[in-house]
Amino acid sequence: MMKTTTYIYLHGFASSPSSTKAQYLRDRFASLQINLNIPNLNQGDFSHLTLTRQLQQIETEFSPNASPVVVIGSSFGGLTAAWLAEKKFPIDRLILLAPAFNFSSEWLLKLGPEKLKQWQSEGYLSVYHYAEKQNLPLHYQFLEDLYQYPDQQLQRQIPTLIIHGIQDEVIPIQASRNYAATRPWVKLIELNSDHSLDNVLGEIWQEIQGFLEP
Repeated sequence: MMKTTTYIYLHGFASSPSSTKAQYLRDRFASLQINLNIPNLNQGDFSHLTLTRQLQQIETEFSPNASPVVVIGSSFGGLTAAWLAEKKFPIDRLILLAPAFNFSSEWLLKLGPEKLKQWQSEGYLSVYHYAEKQNLPLHYQFLEDLYQYPDQQLQRQIPTLIIHGIQDEVIPIQASRNYAATRPWVKLIELNSDHSLDNVLGEIWQEIQGFLEP
């Protein structure tokens, strides 16, 4: 791992920089005297979160003329990382942990037509925020914004490592299988875990180290 490289970790939806994976990886990188940047994507206003807002935040926090960048993204942070790369952000490598591909479709399936209609008419949907340990309202603009970002458009050929749990109950592993199947620059590792991947942190770190070796 090159110490002149900038390493960024993007946490997942309704999560925070203090998540188990974020803190574990920060400590692992620190053991190699490497700083892992972990921006707070909630920005103190989870209710008005959108993918566009996350992209804009990261673009302003990290100079496009910086050293080479490696981005690690978890779940919705993984989807954000993929779109950062697509927008020609100077990313050398992507590491996506249970990335939220096909996210809007998965949400619509879980919500059902009635709840979706209610969200649209009332403007907000109550969502459990794992870091805040409470339900918070999420504006319907979150879903509308997602429609601008179809996965099919993610075609930039950057070395990409995807790690996904075969028991994932939030983003089925098939989403990553489909993504990797048509992109030869993507390596998919399937682990015996759920969406959190918390029981395979050691294996994740091993895979990351192998992927980042020169």
